Amino acid sequence: MLECLAVQGAPLELDKLCQLLDIAGGERELFERRIGAMQRDGQVMVNRRGQVCLPDKLALIKGRIEGHPDGFGFVIPDDGSADLFLSPREMHQVLHGDRVLARESGVDRRGRREGKIVEVLERANARIVGRYFVQHGVGFVVAENRRINQDILIPPEAVAGAQAGQVVMVEVVAPPSKNSEAVGRIIDVLGNYADPGMEIEIALRKHILPFEFSPQALGQTRKLPKTVRKIDYEGREDATSLPLVTIDGETAKDFDDAVYCERQGQNFRLVVAIADVSHYVETGSPLDGDAYERGNSVYFPRRVIPMLPEALSNGLCSLNPRVERLAMVCDMTVTRQGNIKSYRFYPAVMYSHARLTYNQVWDWLSGAAAPDAGHAALLPHLQNLQAVFQALLKARQKRGAIDFESVETRMVFDDAGKIERIVPVVRNDAHRLIEECMLAANVCASDLLKKKKQPALYRIHEGPTPEKLEALREFLREFGFGLGGGDNPTAKDYAVLLEQVKGRPDASLLQAVMLRSLKQAVYSPDNVGHFGLAYEQYTHFTSPIRRYPDLLIHRAIKAVLVGEKLPKLKLEEVGAHCSMTERRADEASRDVEAWLKTYFMRDRIGEEFTGTVSAVVSFGLFVALDDVFVEGLVHVSELGQDYYRFDPAHHSLLGERTGKRFRLADRLRVRVMRADIETSKIDFALVGEDEAQRAQASARKRRKS
Repeated sequence: MLECLAVQGAPLELDKLCQLLDIAGGERELFERRIGAMQRDGQVMVNRRGQVCLPDKLALIKGRIEGHPDGFGFVIPDDGSADLFLSPREMHQVLHGDRVLARESGVDRRGRREGKIVEVLERANARIVGRYFVQHGVGFVVAENRRINQDILIPPEAVAGAQAGQVVMVEVVAPPSKNSEAVGRIIDVLGNYADPGMEIEIALRKHILPFEFSPQALGQTRKLPKTVRKIDYEGREDATSLPLVTIDGETAKDFDDAVYCERQGQNFRLVVAIADVSHYVETGSPLDGDAYERGNSVYFPRRVIPMLPEALSNGLCSLNPRVERLAMVCDMTVTRQGNIKSYRFYPAVMYSHARLTYNQVWDWLSGAAAPDAGHAALLPHLQNLQAVFQALLKARQKRGAIDFESVETRMVFDDAGKIERIVPVVRNDAHRLIEECMLAANVCASDLLKKKKQPALYRIHEGPTPEKLEALREFLREFGFGLGGGDNPTAKDYAVLLEQVKGRPDASLLQAVMLRSLKQAVYSPDNVGHFGLAYEQYTHFTSPIRRYPDLLIHRAIKAVLVGEKLPKLKLEEVGAHCSMTERRADEASRDVEAWLKTYFMRDRIGEEFTGTVSAVVSFGLFVALDDVFVEGLVHVSELGQDYYRFDPAHHSLLGERTGKRFRLADRLRVRVMRADIETSKIDFALVGEDEAQRAQASARKRRKS
């Protein structure tokens, strides 16, 4: 059909197209359905005269809509070309996420390509979570996703008993158009906005996170055995006598990995046993389908949305203490210099001899406490683990892996489910010990698959783009620093620079700018290496309970061990999907944490704190508070009587009249002015001589409004 349209060189009536392609009468209906599918995919377009056209000939651009909370939006073209700006009027007929055909219509006053929507190919929002309101007798839902700027009208007969202000799930029954609003019907009333746990219920639906397992997957789970059976020993090594232990956080419930180390002459034998999820979750099964859709487990404060049903994630596949479990083992020989001399993978039956925590292990290793009688026999093995960790750490430093310092936090909740306080998580060498063991196993997995030419998903992290590299170097020159490596710096060049700035008052500023110059790690079948870790190849093998790519790696290794090649998967598509689900989980978790922190700060209005500028944007400064680990915005209007120019290359705002500069990592004293739980936004004002007066006036103005 496409070839015929191209040869004819003009739009064709449907009858003419059928005649040219010799479509018989009985085939007409199927042919029209095929055209409809191609139209939805943007391969063809049917114009207002009913003629079938080629979009390329009409200079149409296919892409996805990205909305902005202020009403305008963009078409993000599929071909990677520059975005098309859409005015609020154009955005009125679409919602964030829709796929469209658009035409470039000119250039706006800011020099951006401007577009007009020609046709909507696909509607992305069948269901939307939001709050129900009634004004002047008209009911409507305001979406929680601020990128969906249009309200959804709710007819009186479709309210489903919802009360004004409640959080609801709405089904869109009529999408928006040029001349009409979107219309929906309420299908679920979730409750009141401030109800305990509501922030998670909203995030699940806002980010379209699958949170209910299919009946088929649950049915398959019920048929699985509760324990390891004798038949499961077939083709496996018996590792039950090996004193493997799990080392995790205090609140962990799913245990992916267990470790053991012994000395072998001048070398170490390091054993990393990983839950053999692939034994129970077979390719193409209902459990596999649900796991792929989720992509990973999602961790919220006080709640987890697991990738697998809890009977598997916390039970049969979790390496719980003092029970037999099936495992895939990476058995390594590590030299005193931290190099992996050899390795071997094999399926096994294992037995975890103890469930230990990071703090517990570190207390024993540091001498702060002695293990009790039940764990005393494990101490020599833990000391061996510490020794192999020191060796691996040497190799890491020699390799030049980047090690950015960061502060992790944990929320402590009261009985009502709200934050009582936020505390820093102190990382000790027990945390890093396990990380290095897992990195070693992951490297072995990627090396095996590369050597055996088994297609797999690698965890890749590319270096900085030329543009970001030049911006970083320009910024560093101000401080008298340079980044080695020429046009192609390595992780070691970054590591050397990090060491040079360590201990300086502006070290956090320099580290933050360096971090922002790097790309985000993703999953891909193209093995381009991991820049940050300074590995030529790297993959994820150690968490198949909570990451789908790890499950695929287990299947690939098993195929290698029996001399088979896995059937070809669309690995590029799978990698893109898993990268998306990872970002989706991060965004949902950030949303929940932001809401909880905003709710927490409602009781701190008027209090003063010291903080650090964590981000500089054109409209102000984001400040992270020292004591409570909360971030808020100092709007540019609160910075003083001046016009401030945003300098993205130097991460700063510069006052034109006063010459006052605010920059990333600056230390500021601020007052909490506003905490809006509906938008999860916290506003600060600078505290100073005249800043305090201005902040108080601003607060009075907001209260009146």
